[in-house]
Amino acid sequence: MKLLIVAAGQGSRLREKGESKPLIELVGVPLIERVITNAVKGGISDIYVVTGYRGTKVRAFLDQLAERDNLSITHIVNEEWQRPNGLSVYAAKDYIDGDFVLTMCDHLVDPEIFRDLAKSDHESETVTLCVDYKIDNPIIDLDDVTRVKCTPGKIENIGKVIKDYNAFDTGIFYCTPVMFDALEQSAREGDESISGAMNVLGSRGKARTFDIGDKLWLDVDDPMAYGKAIVLVNDGKL
Repeated sequence: MKLLIVAAGQGSRLREKGESKPLIELVGVPLIERVITNAVKGGISDIYVVTGYRGTKVRAFLDQLAERDNLSITHIVNEEWQRPNGLSVYAAKDYIDGDFVLTMCDHLVDPEIFRDLAKSDHESETVTLCVDYKIDNPIIDLDDVTRVKCTPGKIENIGKVIKDYNAFDTGIFYCTPVMFDALEQSAREGDESISGAMNVLGSRGKARTFDIGDKLWLDVDDPMAYGKAIVLVNDGKL
């Protein structure tokens, strides 16, 4: 199973913890290493990482990690890292053949989510988003999380400011190659984000959902979330 990790952004909200977001240590381990470790535990064997801001340092660390842990890590560079995250995913178009899992360098998740997602059936020309229906979950930052309006198994709408929603975007996707086509169309329509591509797929009836159930996840993108992550890691929950 292939995994694409987006690690190109500046991570300005965590700047007080370190200048390079993927390399910010959480209980002594860089965030991106924790993401990779959890993915490998979940059955991932082939890893692709998109870097941008301070990318040279991140790539050097990943090379050391790959050698130390005998991992397959392929580098992809996004020179336009200041623009929305969809461009980082699109940068992988010429590197990845077939289906792949997509996640972010600051999303800590239960490894079993990767394993369960891979075991599920996936239709061709669809993209499946792992969603969390626990919208009263106290560890989630309502001011920052991406919200999702779902009908059974399908996405109707997705975005940070939508008011009608019943689930959260966990930042984990099962992508078929149609993801790149959706990113192209969304960019032509003025939205270069991953959510824009998912709304394109939703309009085609090709955006699917996968319920993570009671499994944990956390987007570690600001000091408050960082503090929550320390507690969860120390408790052995993430």
